Amino acid sequence: MQATSDEVLIARIAGGDRLAMQVLYARHHVRVYRFVLRLVRNDSAAEDLISEVFLDVWRQAASFEGRSAVTTWLLAIARFKALSTLRRRPEEELDDEMAGAIEDPSDDPGRTLEIKEKSEILRKCLTALSPEHREIIDLVYYHEKSVEEVAEIVGIPENTVKTRMFYARKKLAEQLKAAGIERGWP
Repeated sequence: MQATSDEVLIARIAGGDRLAMQVLYARHHVRVYRFVLRLVRNDSAAEDLISEVFLDVWRQAASFEGRSAVTTWLLAIARFKALSTLRRRPEEELDDEMAGAIEDPSDDPGRTLEIKEKSEILRKCLTALSPEHREIIDLVYYHEKSVEEVAEIVGIPENTVKTRMFYARKKLAEQLKAAGIERGWP
């Protein structure tokens, strides 16, 4: 069942196939969890939301129309649930925490340290972006979504996604330059 497409899995889930649900969950829960965690910045809240997202998938699989990729549908459900949770908790700041740099074991210790330092600077610069800009950067670069998919997930026009992307990259480049990191990173 590993080679089965996400769309086929959704169709099977709509028919009550628990194994298909397990495969879909195994395939996508880490990606969806990381996306939600960046939004809510709370491990237990993110875990609760993941359960809700996949429960919704189980309940709503029959309503999936296939107008977008399954991953886009999952991230849209996750985003809606995360933002709803954040609206219920206004005392907590909406902020983004980027995943740590993945160390390459082939790098020497000096190079590894340099990459870690630059990654930390990048995380700080990303955190300084507005929530709207962080979200666009996250979906495009970390989740590899197209402009069209981001527009669908976020619920804004494609041109707005492009505009936010432009200004987010511009602001990020300015912040990185001010922090002493020029192009050619890492």
